[in-house]
Amino acid sequence: MINWLLLGEIFYFIIIILVCLKIVYDTGSSTKASAYILLVLLVPLIGIFIYFSFGINYRKRKMYSKSLFSKDLESRLIGELKELQEAILVSHSNTLSKYSGLVNLVSSRDFFPVTTNNEVRLLINGENKFPVVLEKLEHARHHIHIEYYIFEPDEIGNQIIDLLIKKAKQGIKVRFIYDDFGSQRLRKKQLRKMREAGVEAFPFYKIKLIALANSINYRNHRKIVVVDGTTGFIGGINVSDKYINNPVQPGKLFWRDTHLMIEGPAFNSLQYIFMVDWNYCSKQQLQPGQSFFPQTGGKVPGGKLVQIVASGPDSDTPLIQQSICKAISLAKKEVLITSPYFIPGETVKDTIIIAAQSGIEVKLLVPGISDSVFVNMANHSHFSLLLEAGVNIYTYEKGFVHAKTIVIDEEIAMVGTANMDLRSFDLNFEVNAIAYDNNLAMELRRVFFNDLNDAIEIDAKKWRNRPKYRQLLDKIVRLVSPLM
Repeated sequence: MINWLLLGEIFYFIIIILVCLKIVYDTGSSTKASAYILLVLLVPLIGIFIYFSFGINYRKRKMYSKSLFSKDLESRLIGELKELQEAILVSHSNTLSKYSGLVNLVSSRDFFPVTTNNEVRLLINGENKFPVVLEKLEHARHHIHIEYYIFEPDEIGNQIIDLLIKKAKQGIKVRFIYDDFGSQRLRKKQLRKMREAGVEAFPFYKIKLIALANSINYRNHRKIVVVDGTTGFIGGINVSDKYINNPVQPGKLFWRDTHLMIEGPAFNSLQYIFMVDWNYCSKQQLQPGQSFFPQTGGKVPGGKLVQIVASGPDSDTPLIQQSICKAISLAKKEVLITSPYFIPGETVKDTIIIAAQSGIEVKLLVPGISDSVFVNMANHSHFSLLLEAGVNIYTYEKGFVHAKTIVIDEEIAMVGTANMDLRSFDLNFEVNAIAYDNNLAMELRRVFFNDLNDAIEIDAKKWRNRPKYRQLLDKIVRLVSPLM
């Protein structure tokens, strides 16, 4: 007589072993691999479902080809960009000599060289960003490329939609990418209205029931606007009324965020990122041309050195994480970090700790008021080791701080879409801007210290003496934080 129970147990055991072997083989991070294995062993059926839904390594699988140019043209362009960058490193050696390692790290991937003669404007909060964006969109003469994680059809969202429709009817080519998960409130009627007017609109990664979890897991978290061949916008501010701090609305949560407007050659990198994203989600073959990549070699008064860095499941390496670690490791005096979601992983955390223990003044600003209680707990789970190393940690209490910025030694300013967490480093499609400029870095530094006026510093001694249940809870959350 066949013992079906025994056969079932053997089959079940084999499945668990095979899944664990796949986790070990597929997962680059030992911390994340350990977390998934622990989950599979402790809650097998649920753990297996979570792993196959959220844990598949798309960096190995490559979600889509990033090729925009022919192989011959790509080879020639890379050669030209290397020559241009070498010339910039020489001509701006006073500024870049100490940061050449960071420049070369970023430029070794794709088409992200350091560029000169850029004008960069810091835009603090939605109330300062959106009027500038609307003005630039209004003056578009050839094309508008817009890409957002969250695009809500509220007051500001509808204002932008109406303007995109107006420009499309004027004959301006308007291309619009939205994340299907982040922009859930963007309904079919709004999209139909835009498409009927001539706006081309596509979700980056369509959520389908058959692959629901993975569709949700891999998100296009970028916020990019490019107008003609002149202007680009990048930063943390999505399209939503909540980013606009209107004083006539008492009780509304204050949102602190940071964005950049870039005019100059660095715009070309944002254009390149948008176009490869567009070709993927639209299934078109939009080709580079003079109207998309105009010559922008003229002198700009106060021109700044800017480099764009992007990464995601399509990248060979987590380049944004690597660029952050490299920048922090090059600091000599000071590192100022603002991040709404601080779940850094061992590599970034060790880099921060080493900097602090080396005598570098390291300050970290995180939310005191968050949009996620669980994420806040995950943030807290990493504080003890940082405080022991001498990192000064502040919680922002005026509202929710959503900015993603880093300032190094009053000389480097980093602003972008990437949070200081494993999701941004490994799973999301992200983009940051690095400005090697004393004036911009000083301006962003002043913003940071102004934010500290609305923050509370965590006392290391009091933190160590928190109730035991709070410490235990943080440690439990920390176990699963690599999966978040």
